[in-house]
Amino acid sequence: MKIIENTIIPFKDFEAINLFGVLFVRKGVTVTAHTIRHETIHTRQMQELLFVPFYVLYVFEWLVKLCFYGKQAYRNISFEREAYANDEDTCYLLIRQHFAFLKYIF
Repeated sequence: MKIIENTIIPFKDFEAINLFGVLFVRKGVTVTAHTIRHETIHTRQMQELLFVPFYVLYVFEWLVKLCFYGKQAYRNISFEREAYANDEDTCYLLIRQHFAFLKYIF
């Protein structure tokens, strides 16, 4: 995964953001193996959905979950639930089935 450290992306109050498989990290933030695994899971999700649909579905699901979960909407997005549930497992991407995030929608 390519990692770009800068002061512009991500916006203030965020440490990192994965855009099309490139990890943008706020200057001064230490990138851990845990963070890289989490973002690599997102990259796999993006690849499965051909990138742009991933972002469309991500925002749509966030808006829907916002109605039910309020401030906790982000943590309840299926893409995030899969990544958080498996970012400790160093072998997860070796055994992950295609579209595994679908198990985390509900």
